[in-house]
Amino acid sequence: MGNKTYSIKAKLKYAGAFIAWVIGSGFATGQEIFQFFSSYGYVSYGAVLINLLGFIFIGSILMLAGYDHKTTRKFNHFKYYCGNKLGIVYTWLVPITLILTMTVLIAASGSALYEYYNVNRYIGSGIMAAMVLIAYLIGFENMVKIVSKIGPVLIIFVLIVGSITLLNDFSNIGNIGDYSELLAISQPAPNWLLSAILYLSLNFLAGSTYYTALGRSAQNRSDAKWGAIIGAVALISVIVIMNTSYLLNAATAAHLSVPTLYLSMRISYVLGTIFTVVLMLGMFSSCSAMMWSFCNQLFADNKTKNRIVAIAVAVFTFAIGLFFTFRDLVSIFYPFIGYVGLIFIGCVVYKGVRRIFKKGHWEISPPMPQ
Repeated sequence: MGNKTYSIKAKLKYAGAFIAWVIGSGFATGQEIFQFFSSYGYVSYGAVLINLLGFIFIGSILMLAGYDHKTTRKFNHFKYYCGNKLGIVYTWLVPITLILTMTVLIAASGSALYEYYNVNRYIGSGIMAAMVLIAYLIGFENMVKIVSKIGPVLIIFVLIVGSITLLNDFSNIGNIGDYSELLAISQPAPNWLLSAILYLSLNFLAGSTYYTALGRSAQNRSDAKWGAIIGAVALISVIVIMNTSYLLNAATAAHLSVPTLYLSMRISYVLGTIFTVVLMLGMFSSCSAMMWSFCNQLFADNKTKNRIVAIAVAVFTFAIGLFFTFRDLVSIFYPFIGYVGLIFIGCVVYKGVRRIFKKGHWEISPPMPQ
């Protein structure tokens, strides 16, 4: 009984870690879900279904690959799936995608404060960029670790807001078709199927490094595999709830940069205010993690040059927001990252499917020679 209980807890632990990469502050604002799913109206549920299958399959493959290569020194999953040449290209592209994502989140902080508290969005974005830079320069690793615990709280808030909205506004379900033209303005791709694939690519290109590392930390293959499956189902369940909530309020949500905050304000001003704080902390922790991930790869042994890189990153991510709004950046950068990752996702799926047919079950090949 004890071993069984431990096994269940281990799988749930990895499921929670699986979700953590996707459900960050960018996800919680609602703009990400709104563009890639809700903007397609009723057929958005087709995109949701594709993502359910994709997250289960691709997520499991990456985590199992990490587990099966845990003894391989300097395992590069990009080279493993795409070959040496293309693998090197993707290895260098991922840090760039982190900076693009960081730019989006810094702009999001400005939009959130502007839409609901009338604070100039440049001020809000500037404060966030400065906080992230200061945290990196001073080395507030422990503080960021503490703040990063805000993730589960963020998930709970999103689920509360979405669930209450469903109960209050479900009678609007028949009116969604009336807003198809308004919703279409936010579509990141020509059709829902391509949008679904781009969302998978967006999350698994940079996220693949995280998921393979997560798989390497698993105690056994079962924990890695079922952690991915349970995590994927839980993640898509949240997307279903939030997607439906946005569609029920399509007339208003289509004009907002942070629709989740709008829905929380409708329920309670106090709830909305608390959610704003949680959201800002989530953005800070996400941006800080991305700053460290990028800067620690450059001039790690030269403190002066490393700090110059960090300052340059902070200035660049803030400056981009001077010319583009948060919604614009989501619609430009996120699909771009998705398109960039299509070949990688194709390689992962191809190799995974080939092994299933070859071995007759869900299996990953033995580790590559060291």
